[in-house]
Amino acid sequence: MNRNYRLVIFYLSIFFILTGFIQLLPLAILPFYRDELAYAPCFLIPGCCAMLLGSLVHYLLRKTQIIRLERHYDAVLVVLVWLSAILISTIPWMLKGDYNFSQAAFEMTSGFSTTGLSVVDVENTPHVFLLFRSITLFVGGIGLVLILTCAFSDKYGLNLYNAEGHNDRLMPNLAKSARLILSFYSAYILFGIIAYSLLGMPLFDALNTSIAALSTGGFSVRNESIYAYHSLGIEIVTILLMLLGQTNFLLHLSIVKRKFRNLWHHCETKFFLIVFISVFPLMTLNLLRFHYTDSLPEAIRISLFQFVTSITTTGFISVKDMSLLPSGFVTFMILLMLFGGNLESTGGGIKQYRVIVALKGIFYSLKDTVSNRHMIKTHYIERIGKRQELPDSEISSLTSYILFYLILFFIGSLIFTLYGYSLQDSMFEFASAISTVGLSLGITSYSASPVILWTAIIGMFLGRLEIMVVFESIFRLFKDIKRKENI
Repeated sequence: MNRNYRLVIFYLSIFFILTGFIQLLPLAILPFYRDELAYAPCFLIPGCCAMLLGSLVHYLLRKTQIIRLERHYDAVLVVLVWLSAILISTIPWMLKGDYNFSQAAFEMTSGFSTTGLSVVDVENTPHVFLLFRSITLFVGGIGLVLILTCAFSDKYGLNLYNAEGHNDRLMPNLAKSARLILSFYSAYILFGIIAYSLLGMPLFDALNTSIAALSTGGFSVRNESIYAYHSLGIEIVTILLMLLGQTNFLLHLSIVKRKFRNLWHHCETKFFLIVFISVFPLMTLNLLRFHYTDSLPEAIRISLFQFVTSITTTGFISVKDMSLLPSGFVTFMILLMLFGGNLESTGGGIKQYRVIVALKGIFYSLKDTVSNRHMIKTHYIERIGKRQELPDSEISSLTSYILFYLILFFIGSLIFTLYGYSLQDSMFEFASAISTVGLSLGITSYSASPVILWTAIIGMFLGRLEIMVVFESIFRLFKDIKRKENI
């Protein structure tokens, strides 16, 4: 066996144990809901089987030498890790008896990708399953690799950290970085639970909503999402948690260290403010112009929440019926969903940093056409309080990524139109999937066609792993298969 694939299987066995453990976590709530004890086998069976299989393979390969995986094999492993986590987690839903494989895969891809699209009638679903969904948001938001690194050490996460979509470390030691991120995450969730509870939200709702808001996931335990609570205070807390979730982890560290200058001298902070100043007033005026509401305070309240839930890629809603929103308002939401959150955050989408680099690339290109071509120019960008060089290679790479992202976005949208949905509705729904948002106009529902569900599944999966990792792994596998056939 190729030594790289042997190491891939060895790593995968560890992740199987982790995924099995994740299946068992929801059982902790059963003492409080004893009428749901009958659902325990739905989680015990896949959880114990995954842990046993992982332990067996790990034991058989225990003498495997831990070395750095060769180019692209880390991408193969990361894709296999995420696929196995999703597939194992479909089993509890299928054992429940109400969901087929496509529906279960959709729900769990939505969970681990922190999307929040759902085929579940949450108000008629057992608490243990609702908690399970929130756990997948928690794990998916931080990242499976980062969770494992936090539990063990660098030797299990060092080669995979970047492949999962992370680029920066909070500290020189990766394991310490992982634990620091987890501590931030846990503290914010605790804050959310306390704040929601003080505002009158039931404790179970507060737990799940806090996790979903910070994970920028959007899974709710109410069919009407945040609108169901009819509380301005709850909306404000949710907005705060969503903003924390979409903020670069390094900025969180700067805030804790009271380096507030870094927050302002960061390109994504300024970009967010520029977009807010430009788009938010237009969204508010759009609601008033088309008489969605005739109250300016209500229009501001609705626009603010929908602006934040879209650009942070969370997916909560504070209106009763999304389909009644004006067409122009929906178009702005599509644009914000595609922009997405900060790099190195739980937010999805293209990511604001990439949009900034692409725009700077356009500006520099125009500027260079009217300047002396023989001059050597160095371009810069502000990141976390530092002025860093922005090489042309990075501009080209990130611009190509955006183009590829938009091509996939239009392909997915066109597939949705084949089922009779309007182009705008299709673009909204697939933007929600590929940007891991979770806002829905009802296209991805329990009764949706399997083609619709699997198109959205692929979109969510590609969006969470930021596309290129998936294609790198596919090319690596095809290359190895072709090489084997030629032997």
